[in-house]
Amino acid sequence: MLRVMTFNLRFANPADGPNEWQYRKELVADVILRHAPDLLGTQEGTVPQLDYLTEHLTGYLPLTEHREVDPTCQYPTIYFRGDRFQVQMSGEFWLSETPGAHRSRSWGSAFPRMATFGLFQVGDREFYFIDTHLDHISDEARLQGARMIRNYFFPLNKPIILVGDFNEPPDSPVYRELIGARSPLQDTWRAVHPPGEEAATQHQFDGRPRGARIDWILVSAPFQVRKGLIVTDHRGDRYPSDHFPYLAEVDY
Repeated sequence: MLRVMTFNLRFANPADGPNEWQYRKELVADVILRHAPDLLGTQEGTVPQLDYLTEHLTGYLPLTEHREVDPTCQYPTIYFRGDRFQVQMSGEFWLSETPGAHRSRSWGSAFPRMATFGLFQVGDREFYFIDTHLDHISDEARLQGARMIRNYFFPLNKPIILVGDFNEPPDSPVYRELIGARSPLQDTWRAVHPPGEEAATQHQFDGRPRGARIDWILVSAPFQVRKGLIVTDHRGDRYPSDHFPYLAEVDY
């Protein structure tokens, strides 16, 4: 069994005032360690935030050896249990018409967006774990970004776990691109919840859900979904982010 989490950290923004990173960072690490995912995909992390997690997530390793580190970037970043996996290879590409060009963006994207990935091995089995964050402004950038991910990974014919903040609700064009016809992927939430039972993964640091379920964990065979859980942990009136982490358990 594997426990997988996706977690939009909310970037370190001084305008967040009492919810700024310095007041949340210990809680973020505590929530991750409490739920103990084997694989974690974070989004929006700036370099100091990611460095903090690397230092404080005991037993976890960041998958960043391939990365050109730029302090101006917000990165989707993978952390994994160092005692569970071997990493065969890793990489990342920008979701643009020039995916190898640092900080490139296309299709009206408000920010440079990226997919980061690793080829993980457990015993004699391999799978890709992919983490991304699609644009929050441009519909076309989200669709084209999803299409790039699909076109890169689907032909490799390996099992896939794809996590991230997709900035669209289920049944949207991005969702249909990734889960539609000829796709091996399924939505872990819908695999274990009754039809029509949905949830929101955003709030305004107050724990009151708003919007839609835009943070997803998608898996292909042979992964079998056991559980999908929106994590609402908080400490008093303090929440770790303005997104709820989402956790799935899968058998492999």
